[in-house]
Amino acid sequence: MASSSKLSSAFALAVVVLLLAGGVMPAAEAASAHLHFFMHDTLTGAAPTAVQVVNGPRSHFGDTIVIDDVLTAAASRSSAAVGRAKGQYVWASSGNPELLVTMEVVLTSGPFAGSSVTVVGRDDIAAPVRELSVVGGTGEFRMASGYVLWKTVSLDHPNAILELDVYVNP
Repeated sequence: MASSSKLSSAFALAVVVLLLAGGVMPAAEAASAHLHFFMHDTLTGAAPTAVQVVNGPRSHFGDTIVIDDVLTAAASRSSAAVGRAKGQYVWASSGNPELLVTMEVVLTSGPFAGSSVTVVGRDDIAAPVRELSVVGGTGEFRMASGYVLWKTVSLDHPNAILELDVYVNP
């Protein structure tokens, strides 16, 4: 028994030495990131970035909209683009104006260019601030978790500008 215990300890020490010598360190906890940008959801005009693909059977319930919305650094559409929001939202309530949002926030500039964050959640559009979940991502945000605080900056029905504060734990 004593030699088995010594062998296990020696093996564990050898693994640690190999990891350190090879430059492969166990993943340290990465710093959290706060991303801030504006999403331009445009269903009308010459170049819409959101398209309704399903009409619900009554009122808006069941309406499904596919998005490829631009994300900008400021609320103005002419400000610098930082990425795209690609996904869909569905009117998922027969009473209140509530959406089920599933989208990928694809970053195209800045320190996280090439990475993405996966966002899923309920958007109660009547609330001043809504919270959605970060459930994953790619690149720097692989296996990320976190949340998005999302609010409407302007609404020119059916077009909207939303402000997103994304808090990610990579």
